Amino acid sequence: MTDNITLIGFVATEPKHFVTREGLAITSFRLASTQRRFDRAQGRWSDGETNWYTISTFRQLAINAVTSVKKGDRLMVSGRLRIRGWEAGERSGINIEVEADAVGHDLAWGTAVFTRSVITPSATGGGQPRDPEGAAENAGAETESSGSDSQPSAADDESFPSASELDAESVAVPF
Repeated sequence: MTDNITLIGFVATEPKHFVTREGLAITSFRLASTQRRFDRAQGRWSDGETNWYTISTFRQLAINAVTSVKKGDRLMVSGRLRIRGWEAGERSGINIEVEADAVGHDLAWGTAVFTRSVITPSATGGGQPRDPEGAAENAGAETESSGSDSQPSAADDESFPSASELDAESVAVPF
């Protein structure tokens, strides 16, 4: 049985990104989540205990997270909870990990600019970011909205940058 959890907290470490020999992209970081409670007797807010989580992202989410998530950002993370005990000599402890399904900035604390990644299926059944023709040249150009609420078609792909084109400016979260 898998336990799903949604967390809100601050990124406590710079995200670490690597790709395995098999080509699996992984990005991980630590998230600190502190409960705040209103103390009616004192008439003020007070911090409770801080819980620490290791967040792991995989595949396209890992690629997007490494370009979007920075230390100090306030995030919402949803995923599968994994609790594992460990021992090292006379020391032991518990690791609390979340295998993220979704990661996003908490808009109660700031604004965000969203840039969609375009994924094309590969021969192995996975998805890889695609660099549409001319996207690099048009990356800074503004595009007009068609006014349609329908999903983009393959003909619209040139308006979306590939993951390689995402940089700190296109996904910046101004505070």
